[in-house]
Amino acid sequence: AFLGPPEVDISSCLNCINVTIKLPTSHFKENEKLLSLIAIYKELDYEITLKTLDGEHKRPRERTTAEIFNTVIEELYPNRNYCVSVMITASLNKHSISSAWKCVTTDSVARQDYHTVTIAGAVCFSLVLAGVLKCMHAGGYILQKKSLPSTLV
Repeated sequence: AFLGPPEVDISSCLNCINVTIKLPTSHFKENEKLLSLIAIYKELDYEITLKTLDGEHKRPRERTTAEIFNTVIEELYPNRNYCVSVMITASLNKHSISSAWKCVTTDSVARQDYHTVTIAGAVCFSLVLAGVLKCMHAGGYILQKKSLPSTLV
């Protein structure tokens, strides 16, 4: 019997991907009820393959005893597209079918802090502009109150 494919959902976080994995259902019944794979094998191994622009990278094999679990793939580049596929294996059963590829773009700091940067930039620009206008007014270049003496005209 083949194991899989598992159900996989992914979401992006800052420089990382959050992967939620739901084990595939088994075809074994006990008292007319389908047994979970954990009930049969006690623990299962899973292997995540990460696909990027420069190829596929198999992550180290990990173990689970949960029906639904999640893991975070960290230290990724921000604002890049990553695809994930998961394969489940058991110590007694190495026949497995990988999940379909799921893709997501990692978040970047710029997207979250864009508004803050824009507002800070506008405030700085306004202060600089006000300072320049004040200096020009003090120097008599704009908004002159007194007219020039007739000898200077």
